[in-house]
Amino acid sequence: MPSATRNDTALAGSLRDAVARLGRRMRAERAATDLSLGQWAALRTLERHGPMTPSELAGHEKVQPPSMTRIVALLEEHGFVTRTPDPVDRRQVVVTASPAGRALLADDRRRKDKWLSQRLRSLDAAETAALAAALPVLEKLSRS
Repeated sequence: MPSATRNDTALAGSLRDAVARLGRRMRAERAATDLSLGQWAALRTLERHGPMTPSELAGHEKVQPPSMTRIVALLEEHGFVTRTPDPVDRRQVVVTASPAGRALLADDRRRKDKWLSQRLRSLDAAETAALAAALPVLEKLSRS
């Protein structure tokens, strides 16, 4: 195996492990609810992209519509989303993040930002600069 391929493979493994550990640690800081990761993701998508039908939401989240119907029902039961008739097609409903859902997400972000800010303060200036320089690359990878 060429040296560049070995280096890419090693970097990929190290990055995967670091991102996975960081993700697990960030999830541990999540606001205390019994929501599943899929429910959190659906709620975040509604906040980020605005109201949409359950089918559109299922497409965003890459799940089957029946699964999204269950997710939306549970989010609605908790008061985190509202369903209203679609103004164009009254047979459809539009799902929107409720004020309680938006508040939950804001609290979740505050908790995670607080934890991460504390950890960032332990880095020296060069480490902070390296992390800041890596952010555009990490964003690019996360969106590909």
